[in-house]
Amino acid sequence: MSTKWIVVWIALLSLLQLPLTSNARNRYHNQSYRHASMPSEISPTGEKVIIVDPNIHAFGAYDADGNLLRTGMATAGNSWCRDIHRPCRTRSGSFRIYTLGGPGCKSHRYPLPHGGAPMPYCMFFNGNQGLHGSYEVVYGNISHGCVRLHVDDARWLRFNFVDGPNSGNGYQGTRVIVRPY
Repeated sequence: MSTKWIVVWIALLSLLQLPLTSNARNRYHNQSYRHASMPSEISPTGEKVIIVDPNIHAFGAYDADGNLLRTGMATAGNSWCRDIHRPCRTRSGSFRIYTLGGPGCKSHRYPLPHGGAPMPYCMFFNGNQGLHGSYEVVYGNISHGCVRLHVDDARWLRFNFVDGPNSGNGYQGTRVIVRPY
């Protein structure tokens, strides 16, 4: 299948808000242009930062000098969640990672009523909202408020980039900035 048709197919799936098959996701994931809108540099912040942009469905991990180290697809919170009868957008603003989980991390809330949804490599930054791995990452915002990342991106962030609060960082975990919708 040509790259053009893969992109068209992914765009159609995102309109339907259906998850990508692993084969299409892997082909799309390897396209170098897919997150061209995440800048390769930002103004130096003096600390590591993860920027999530729900408008372009992408995240970027930047070092203290403002250099982009990794980017990927990100699925943020939906405008309306039918099962809980309210909006569930990811809150925009600046936050800090306050807790980290491993490959067995699971939701305590979703699916209703008892939870159990896999959230591998979870990194919570705002109440019950966090970054985590998922096999349902789409070009759209369909989550209950967390930011879904491809599992390999979440694993990389968790073990190679993100710091939880500790004495070495003044008990302030890695900064997460969620841009407004």
